[in-house]
Amino acid sequence: MGRIKTGKEGENLAIKYLKGKGYEILGSNFRTPFGEIDIIAKEKNYIVIVEVKRRKSETFGEPLLAVDRRKQVKLKKLALFYLKLLEKEYPVRFDVIAIKDQKIEHIENAFW
Repeated sequence: MGRIKTGKEGENLAIKYLKGKGYEILGSNFRTPFGEIDIIAKEKNYIVIVEVKRRKSETFGEPLLAVDRRKQVKLKKLALFYLKLLEKEYPVRFDVIAIKDQKIEHIENAFW
């Protein structure tokens, strides 16, 4: 239960942060049969797929390191699934938000 709470709190912090930067939040916890996208936002012309990683301790390592190649491939597939639902084409960008000790690190264009 603690992990779910930590994740949800992290996503709420990330949404607040992104809104403060002028992003439009299109959705959160977008579930598909293949997995989930933490946050879908729009910034300028871009659909931004945001992966949020929060750590309260070093036990599981740095939050940014959790977005490994396997996770990136999965997020790309999830993004394609989401983009097919839209009636208009948009460029897509993948961002990662890492939260540790209430400090937010936002990596735009984290991977492609």
